[in-house]
Amino acid sequence: MSIAIFGLINFCHAQEYVNDFRDRLQFGLKAGINYSNVYDAKGEEFQAKAKTGLAFGLFTAIPIGKYLGFHPEILFSQKGFKATGKVLGGNYNFTRTTNFIDIPLLFALKPSPYFTLLAGPQYSYLLKQRDVFANATTSIAQEQEFENENIRKNILCFLGGFDVNVNHIVLSARVGWDITNNNGDGTSTTPRYKNMWYQATVGYRFYSN
Repeated sequence: MSIAIFGLINFCHAQEYVNDFRDRLQFGLKAGINYSNVYDAKGEEFQAKAKTGLAFGLFTAIPIGKYLGFHPEILFSQKGFKATGKVLGGNYNFTRTTNFIDIPLLFALKPSPYFTLLAGPQYSYLLKQRDVFANATTSIAQEQEFENENIRKNILCFLGGFDVNVNHIVLSARVGWDITNNNGDGTSTTPRYKNMWYQATVGYRFYSN
């Protein structure tokens, strides 16, 4: 995969810079997948397996000169994990799927028209959680929906990655992880079980005149 990406970048650099839109406002749509898991911040015994989920939404690129920019996004993003174990001598499977509205606020470094480096904070709002517990004889599913009326109540995350830009197509790769829970009253807590995810998306962008 890395060889293909570098080959694409080299191909882009071989072209004339006739489509250099780094200093123009851009916006677009993107869709792809998350590959997510959770980890125990206390470092105790906790084993989970990664799961895949959907990621899609809107993005914009606001130039700050030619080489810098600000890239906010708003995405529907599925995360979660899978786990297996034993209880009363029997095997069980557990799957958690969490639906978030993610709002990345990314700062961009644009060394070429075809390659953009991005990093910055992300605010995630939990919409819904679905847990499924299954063993040899039973399967139990539980769903819980959340109302986020307080916009300050969110999970603060950090996100980094890059974009490969080919005309109107944007190929994006991201990695992110939770940092703290904002409780909405001016206080914050560090979650014990933190989400960590890899994200790959394909986008289509439009340019301002």
